[in-house]
Amino acid sequence: MEMKLVKIDKPEEMNFILGQSHFIKTVEDVYEACVNASPSIKFGVAFCEASAKRLVRFDGNDQGLQELAVKNAKEIACGHTFILFMDGGFPVNVLRAVKQVPEVCNIFCATANPTHVIVCENEQGRGIMGVIDGEPPLGVEGDEDKEWRHGFLRQIGYKR
Repeated sequence: MEMKLVKIDKPEEMNFILGQSHFIKTVEDVYEACVNASPSIKFGVAFCEASAKRLVRFDGNDQGLQELAVKNAKEIACGHTFILFMDGGFPVNVLRAVKQVPEVCNIFCATANPTHVIVCENEQGRGIMGVIDGEPPLGVEGDEDKEWRHGFLRQIGYKR
């Protein structure tokens, strides 16, 4: 068994969701979940098929994001995983809908941070062991930090 780190290749501020699912229908159902949850969001999704033809299946409403999803899915190359890149929205806008897709088993991360995927490989194939999402904390928030957090969430419309 061999472990590898696969760096997610994306623009710095680009948000994505990385998950595991169990069926070829994932691509179409994640597409529908995204457009139903946030009709204005632009996205591309790719899914690594784990049996039969073992293709990277893809869809979306933005060609560039579809290409980005395919590129990263090919690098990760783990069966039954999907990656969803989005623009004009955030994971919080679609995450609940994506989690409710019947084929989705697990979400590894939903982030815009620099991310590495920890991949384990053996003679059968590859699987995701976990992710390294962003950087470690530098401290614990104080009163000023709490005040900033509360204000920021209200400023961007997530809290009243």
